[in-house]
Amino acid sequence: MTTSSTPPLRVAMIGYAFMGAAHSQAWRTAAHVAELPLRPEMAVVVGRHADSVSAAANHLGWQESATVWRQVIERPDIDLVDICTPGDTHAEIATAALAAGKHVLCEKPLANSVAEAEAMVAAAAAAPAQQAMVGFTYRRTPAVALAREMVADGAIGTVRQVRAQYLQDWLSDENSPLTWRMDKEKAGSGALGDIGAHIIDAVEFVTGQRLTGVAGRLETFVKQRPVAAPPAPPAASPGRTSIVGTAGEGYGPVTVDDAAVFFGTLESGALAAFEASRFALGRKNAFRFEINGSDGSLAFDFESMNVLEHYDGRIPADRAGFSRILVTEPTHPYLSSWWPPGHGLGYEHGFTHQVIDLVQAIASGGIARPTFADGLHVQQVLSAVEASSAAGSGWQPIPLEQEH
Repeated sequence: MTTSSTPPLRVAMIGYAFMGAAHSQAWRTAAHVAELPLRPEMAVVVGRHADSVSAAANHLGWQESATVWRQVIERPDIDLVDICTPGDTHAEIATAALAAGKHVLCEKPLANSVAEAEAMVAAAAAAPAQQAMVGFTYRRTPAVALAREMVADGAIGTVRQVRAQYLQDWLSDENSPLTWRMDKEKAGSGALGDIGAHIIDAVEFVTGQRLTGVAGRLETFVKQRPVAAPPAPPAASPGRTSIVGTAGEGYGPVTVDDAAVFFGTLESGALAAFEASRFALGRKNAFRFEINGSDGSLAFDFESMNVLEHYDGRIPADRAGFSRILVTEPTHPYLSSWWPPGHGLGYEHGFTHQVIDLVQAIASGGIARPTFADGLHVQQVLSAVEASSAAGSGWQPIPLEQEH
């Protein structure tokens, strides 16, 4: 088991809001869930404002706080840099951290542009002793990982069609204030990159195939919003994490998409349809997909995240129907170290699984997936959807140079 004598892996996390809180929970708990070859130490958390980041360090369990990330990544006592900042800083921080000899975990999407993502892949290639991993955490939901196993095992035969959605409603109120997620310079894109990136990765992960081309349409329903008020003082911040913010005075432009709809083809020729929206009233975190094959179908919805549905088309029609697999058995992916069957997991557990996989790859010298090259491919898909929408929804091919 992981003990105080296990060699440490000292982590610096940059950013501490919603994703920072989720990542912190994972770094705190991973060594208590799995027997790890390295013991994560939450060494330092970095933010722009000294008082706020100090409060975050106390609240989230970090040993210390700092405000200058460049100084932190040069420290010899730091082994890994965890990037939980807006997308416009990912490339600069990741390339510098890799050059400094640090392993890197970077939140998705990998960057704000294909050019930035390509630079990050080049930096990772120039540092082969370091792990460079992008955080597509939903692929570590046990039911999603089981779906991948079942497709690979032939449970649904040849994949023919895929439908994937990621639906939320937190922006449906037109008076919700502007945050960095609605600023193209900081976020890169809106619903497309923020949540659409997840369903792109999930479809490719589960099917084992990459998208070869797409066509789509982006739409911004609310063109301007109230400017956000200054953040609350540190003492008022601990507790439940919010991504909405509080409205202040005046209005500003929304420069990203509110919803994205696109379709594409996979390497086998299978059709795939995608929808990402932050305006789907009543849908809080409906990350879902259905995969139809020649012999059956699989369906998953994160709002019932411990369940995977399977239709076996090989049994007689008068006995057929979707079966409900409760993905809580110790033989299911990631579940051998958790609770007895029937005791489900939650949103935060995917982040814990991510840390476990990353730490084990660092110790073994294996490849921590998804890699920056995987993240670049998703960035190319996002870019192709944007290009298609800007060109009247015409077809956009996607290069497949990267290994997967």
